[in-house]
Amino acid sequence: MAKLYFYYASMNAGKSSNLLQAAFNYGERGMDVSLWTAAIDDRPGFGAISSRIGLSSDAHRFDAETDIAARVLADHAGSPLACVLIDEAQFLTRSQVWQLAKLADDDGIPVLCYGLRTDFRGDLFEGSAALLGIADELIELKAVCDCGRKATMNMRIDETGKAVREGAQTEIGGNDRYVAMCRRHFVEAVGGV
Repeated sequence: MAKLYFYYASMNAGKSSNLLQAAFNYGERGMDVSLWTAAIDDRPGFGAISSRIGLSSDAHRFDAETDIAARVLADHAGSPLACVLIDEAQFLTRSQVWQLAKLADDDGIPVLCYGLRTDFRGDLFEGSAALLGIADELIELKAVCDCGRKATMNMRIDETGKAVREGAQTEIGGNDRYVAMCRRHFVEAVGGV
């Protein structure tokens, strides 16, 4: 029976690396997968799915209007898919998460979603909230704070490295804009919640 999985973590936990390793494993066995990532990341030279350790792969891109299920089913009709792998799953809409659940439940295609649980304020993203609510399996990947404790928070920083407390929920960036921290050090850095 196919399932909907949500692999979640703070930044720098290896979500994209894990996704790309899974895709490689399926491919090595001659199985086709459907790779997806958020279209919002339009940085020049940035691969469709790219990990900090240098792995990358082309992928379909989704935005809020994308009917992911329709595209997956069209591809699946041409060549059976072993699974669907979604990077940056926090940017999915609630409706898209239900589409993915339907792919698992009705079409027998496993769906593995990888993404952030919370934003730089500690608030859930729409896609993450929906996945936490309905995914069959929730798997937490671990990142480490400078103190050695598990990093669960994503602190946004400005150009000088100081914590940013306000702004749009989504601002694309990597280590230049975000630092993964444990909750204790996050609260200290932002000056309370």
